[in-house]
Amino acid sequence: MIDPGELTARLDERGYAVLPGLLDAATCAELTAEYDDGPLFRSTIVMQRHGYGRGEYRYFRYPLPPRVQALRESLYTALVPAANAWSERLGSKVRFPPALALMLDLCADAGQARPTALLLRYRAGDYNALHQDIYGEVAFPLQATILLSDPATFSGGEFVLVEAKPRKQSIAHVVPLALGDCIVFPNRLRPNAEGARSTFRHGVAEVRSGTRVTLGIILHDAQ
Repeated sequence: MIDPGELTARLDERGYAVLPGLLDAATCAELTAEYDDGPLFRSTIVMQRHGYGRGEYRYFRYPLPPRVQALRESLYTALVPAANAWSERLGSKVRFPPALALMLDLCADAGQARPTALLLRYRAGDYNALHQDIYGEVAFPLQATILLSDPATFSGGEFVLVEAKPRKQSIAHVVPLALGDCIVFPNRLRPNAEGARSTFRHGVAEVRSGTRVTLGIILHDAQ
């Protein structure tokens, strides 16, 4: 069970939060096995073809697998308080609705109807360059990544957040994750304690050996 109040406090403190063991080992294994189930996905992206890095990821098609849908809904509900508080502190008039279905209605009205939940698979030599997952005019400000692989089975592949503050040098946050851990982080902006805003990008360091699989949960749809 995710406590929205505790999660908001942790996000306010550091800009990101880790939810330890959000998924158990069996669920992680089942989701990892789904990577090779072609009909589940609407598209496959080979990152080096687009200059995104090296490796591969696959976007689920609608309807999402039930466990992915449930996770997307629960994360959205838990994150709405933080998202709306941040929006207010950033001086935006945008407020996000209380349920994922209503958020996706806003996306559809803006021409964004393609699902964005995805599985990412990295092998030795693969990495993901720093980026932001916006996908259109309508964007929920927080998203999540869940590690589906046991860190004992691969090396490298650290999750990296780079935070740029106005008139200051950027800060790199390298966040260790265990099997089933979920990291929640900004897809673009967060208000900081100085009353200004920080800009975030995220990526994955090079995997040196083994295979690293993650589930990405983005809480808006794509054009």
